[in-house]
Amino acid sequence: SRGREEIMSSTEASPRLGGHAPSAAAGIPPAFVVIIAGMVAALHIGKIPPAIPVLRDALGLSLVEAGFLLSMVQMAGMLGGVFIGLAADGFGLRRSVLLGQAVLVAASLAGAWATQPGELLALRAIEGFGFLLCVLPVPSLIRQLVPPSRLALHLGLWGTYMATGTSLVLAAGPLLMGAIGWQGLWVALAMASAAVAGWLFLRVPSDRVRRAMAAMPAGAAVPARAQWRARLRATLGSVGPWRVAITFSVYSSQWLAVIGFLPAIYAQAGLSGQLAGLLTALACLSNVTGNVAAGRLLHRGVCARHLLYAGFLAMAATAFVAFSPLTAEAPVARYLAVVLFSAIGGLIPATLFALAVHVAPDEHTVSTTVGWMQQCSSAGQFLGPPLVAWVAGMVGGWQWTWVITGLASLVGLVLSSRMRYQRA
Repeated sequence: SRGREEIMSSTEASPRLGGHAPSAAAGIPPAFVVIIAGMVAALHIGKIPPAIPVLRDALGLSLVEAGFLLSMVQMAGMLGGVFIGLAADGFGLRRSVLLGQAVLVAASLAGAWATQPGELLALRAIEGFGFLLCVLPVPSLIRQLVPPSRLALHLGLWGTYMATGTSLVLAAGPLLMGAIGWQGLWVALAMASAAVAGWLFLRVPSDRVRRAMAAMPAGAAVPARAQWRARLRATLGSVGPWRVAITFSVYSSQWLAVIGFLPAIYAQAGLSGQLAGLLTALACLSNVTGNVAAGRLLHRGVCARHLLYAGFLAMAATAFVAFSPLTAEAPVARYLAVVLFSAIGGLIPATLFALAVHVAPDEHTVSTTVGWMQQCSSAGQFLGPPLVAWVAGMVGGWQWTWVITGLASLVGLVLSSRMRYQRA
């Protein structure tokens, strides 16, 4: 649209908004600040896997309860991701991120004093609400803060936020818990959210300032709140948002189920908590390579459908190697398969974020589209880990995990065959 072209033209001319500062004195570009804010929000998601062995001892969690603790943070997204995204489109993108970080601060601090599994589960649901407020507006913010020629690259970097945040806390979590306990870890992450919220407040222009710098009338940048029904109807009435949403759900459900339970699997194998955390962090961090690669490949014109094919086929094959009884005596091969499962699977989220920006009915429904994608993803993540844990409990081990992830990948391949992507 003409309005979006004016935004992007002004953005390219503005070092503050465009992310191309002429000198180091300008500081970290705003687009990177919001990406870092998403990574900090992901720390709260990733703090549970390394804490599961500790929490099972401290609070008496069962394996299935641990699975729900992994997935409970997705409750808010599962029940209302599209509405949170819709609210972010109307409430203001920057304000939504700031509010989300505030919710994470409050819930994480309260969680440090939880003494019963039920209390921690309820607070995890609240953390999920704050997490969504933080991350759903970011693709739309990035779209405003960078020129179209660099959108795919930045969205590829944004696709790494979950893997980066979770891998950091997976690696450092056991060390911090050894020094200050799991409650201390919860408090430390609350302080991290408070710090990044202050940084974002100072560094990222408000919606009003962005409109002024883009030389656009106020009503052109933020739709009237009275139009929320029209935005919701436009989003859910389009085929594209449904396809990317369901595809993201079958990816994220299997990724969280495998990566989330790795510390517990390694603990059962006799590895120390610190070593299990480091191995899991490396597997998680490898996801970053796939996300960055997807952004670069999309930027160069590689077909999005082909990237999705590669990701889902690799996840199906490597999950078989990682969990099949045939590789029971090859722990190194199993671990390398998990690393590849995460790394090549990383092609999928970055590709889907790029698709979400393009399949949104218009520029005012990007957060709503991402919200719907997150809602379906959250449903998958809510059901995936407990399902894998239930099967593992029924058969007495993790040897059938590859069947569940393989079926999810098959659904992803079918949906990917219908994807269309047009470069900006």
